[in-house]
Amino acid sequence: MTSKIIVTGSVHGRFTEVFGKISKLHAKNAFSLAIVVGDLFPEHTEGSSEDGDNLTSLLNGRITIPLPTYFTLGKHPLPQQIVDKLERSDDEICPNLYFLGKRATTKTSEGIRIVNLGGSLDPEITAGLSKDKHLPFHTEGDAKALHGANTADILVTSNWPTSVHARSNIELPEGAEESLSLAKAEQCIAELCSGLKPRYHFSTSDSIFYEREPFFHITKEDQPDTSSITRFISLAAYDNPAKQKWLYAFTIDPNAAPPLTMPSGTTATPFTDTSRKRQRLPDQIQAYSRFNHDNGHQNHHHPNKRARHKAPPPGPQECFFCLSNPNLATHLIASIAEDAYVTTAKGPLSTPTTYPTLNFPAHMLIIPLSHSPTLSSITPPETKISTYKEMQRYRNALHSHLLSTSKGVLGAVTWEVSRAEGIHIHWQFLPVPADLIKKGLVEAAFKVEAENEKYPTLKTKAIGDGTAERGDYFRVWIWRLEEGAESTLNGGGANDGDGEEKKGEEKELVLPLSAEFRFDLQFGRRVMAKLLGLEARMHWKDCTQSDAEEKKDAERFKDAFKKFDFSLEES
Repeated sequence: MTSKIIVTGSVHGRFTEVFGKISKLHAKNAFSLAIVVGDLFPEHTEGSSEDGDNLTSLLNGRITIPLPTYFTLGKHPLPQQIVDKLERSDDEICPNLYFLGKRATTKTSEGIRIVNLGGSLDPEITAGLSKDKHLPFHTEGDAKALHGANTADILVTSNWPTSVHARSNIELPEGAEESLSLAKAEQCIAELCSGLKPRYHFSTSDSIFYEREPFFHITKEDQPDTSSITRFISLAAYDNPAKQKWLYAFTIDPNAAPPLTMPSGTTATPFTDTSRKRQRLPDQIQAYSRFNHDNGHQNHHHPNKRARHKAPPPGPQECFFCLSNPNLATHLIASIAEDAYVTTAKGPLSTPTTYPTLNFPAHMLIIPLSHSPTLSSITPPETKISTYKEMQRYRNALHSHLLSTSKGVLGAVTWEVSRAEGIHIHWQFLPVPADLIKKGLVEAAFKVEAENEKYPTLKTKAIGDGTAERGDYFRVWIWRLEEGAESTLNGGGANDGDGEEKKGEEKELVLPLSAEFRFDLQFGRRVMAKLLGLEARMHWKDCTQSDAEEKKDAERFKDAFKKFDFSLEES
């Protein structure tokens, strides 16, 4: 089950303001829980009547906390009133506010596993566990004890892990170096993160916000663990002078299958495994490049003669696009024909409100039934031809649906990434305002982004099933209703398998791919996200839905598409 979670940096006693803002966000997003990273309470100062009044209001339940909220120790001791309350209330401060403890593993009612280590390392204690549960200090023994949790969905620590910014291409914010020095980033936290391999690791620094690229961990066999990818996020404090980000919302499904490919920009772990007394970074990078060709290092290292054989790519039983996969999300499938099928996209870029006339995201995937990395590699030849024609037929049917529904207001963009070392070729289909296409803005967006990334120039070129292309490529079709044509197409294009649009204008652009540069597999989605003002939805994992939401969108699409679904006519 997918859960929405909101995380805040240090609150420093500003309960009314912070929980008021969270209440408003919760009303719109229905979060499952909230986590406070850092100091929930202010640093103790003599004679601070306002802080005392706020604390009294919190303890007496006069400050509304709208959802289950968890906190741990930050840099400052807990107020004595809170310590007294905890001693007699089993970690509940007031309705919906719970203390995680200094060193603990917690499993929420949603099945989310939270591991936390509060406070800073006490250099005066070299062994054993810390004795006081409420002082903001921990020992290396506390960190080592948490390794017994084995795994975590979310790791929460007050301090940063040592070297977390190593191998990152994201610059640290101004002042971060000094902040890190003051915070004394901890090696024991780095080792804890490496051991637990959490999906998310949250920390805090009062004055800066830092979100590192995702990173993968290395297994004992010096191979990347593609099922264990960590995102490290450090949040600033509420109302910090630098106006740095202090809130972070995300979705997580503790039971979700691991991703088939690594997220764009993923790096190797920044943490050195000192227990093995050696590094195998070149081999690690080679192994990683098998799974993520857009960001792996290519041709930078010669293979070691003793390197392990590359693991074979996932077969149909493990492929997320093969109908033979027992774990396939079948509720997303909208139509199945002879050689291809159509499914709604998981984590769609658009939403039901992006195009109100549609009332569903309409970000679709057109997928061959054949398990092949490229169209040109489908065998036998007659299946390749029929598959390409049927995929085009689906695309034409989707165009017909858009024309009928939007009266020509919407056009469409379809893109594919064809790579010999890919897994299962597919096309992504996305509606787009026809006016943007008419003004040339869609074409310009792809070309400008390619230029910014120092990719080769996209060229206007029709390549059919790609057989004539010598290497890998990225392709995009940009389509809209032709000038002067009627705005309704009653299935006229749906039954054409040759890819020709009878009442549309289309441009096909091709970008050749090579080992000379690293290509971002999310290039198409990234371009469209920027163009449509949907930057917050650039990564599909930030747009995950519950099964119920996915089913609702898929059913709405199927009902609207029935008139144009040729598979129903022939079944």
